[in-house]
Amino acid sequence: MTIKAVLLSGFGAFLIAAGVRALESGPGPAKSPATPVLVELFTSEGCSSCPPADKFLQKLDQQPVPGAEMIVLSEHVDYWNHSGWKDPYSAPFYSERQGSYAKRFDLESVYTPQMVVDGVSEFVGSDAAAAEKALAKAVARPKVPVHLKLISVGARTVEAHVEAGTLGPSFGVDEADVYIALALNRTKSQVSSGENAGHNLEHVAVVRELRKIGVLKLAQAFSRDVQLDPRSASKERLIAIVQERQQGKVLGVAQLSLSASELAH
Repeated sequence: MTIKAVLLSGFGAFLIAAGVRALESGPGPAKSPATPVLVELFTSEGCSSCPPADKFLQKLDQQPVPGAEMIVLSEHVDYWNHSGWKDPYSAPFYSERQGSYAKRFDLESVYTPQMVVDGVSEFVGSDAAAAEKALAKAVARPKVPVHLKLISVGARTVEAHVEAGTLGPSFGVDEADVYIALALNRTKSQVSSGENAGHNLEHVAVVRELRKIGVLKLAQAFSRDVQLDPRSASKERLIAIVQERQQGKVLGVAQLSLSASELAH
């Protein structure tokens, strides 16, 4: 069976099963807020096996899983750039971030496409069955509440306010890193060389900036204003991430679409 067939059949079965469970549970009480789940895809336009994973990430961005808010990131590594096509969205930082995950997961080497869910599960980015298992576990985990508010949008600067709730002892860590990311909602590329020569590729939530902005400490909350340099604010989204140090478990995450957000008061 091809990767595409696995993707479609596996993901379709996932959605059908989720729908059946929802029907069996009946109307019940009012729904609880969806649990935010961070899904990172390490990909490259120079990798011929990456387009199916890119499409899968687009499906997850459409919020198909009951009870979960999928917050997706497409991080383009640069180690495929030697193969004849330089990925315009690639940067060494994303390769380094993936390398840190490889050490965390005790992998022999990095690879593409790789999907990482909440910093605790990794698998081939087009493997829908593995995604189903990882997402089911992620939805069940408690999260630190994270909130984003837009303060201002200028010609060259976006200012936002980031808040994270108290880091309680139940999370088992004394502190966690807080990151802010700026990602393009959607991009398209006409690839003229390399393994994907002649193909039109589409991506979602392409990260253009990802940096640490502070530390959330035990029994404390976090609050900070941040500034970012947008390419086109109407076509971008902000993502705030609370993650165990040394790139561990994601303890909280939130996103804000700049095109649809209102200024904070």
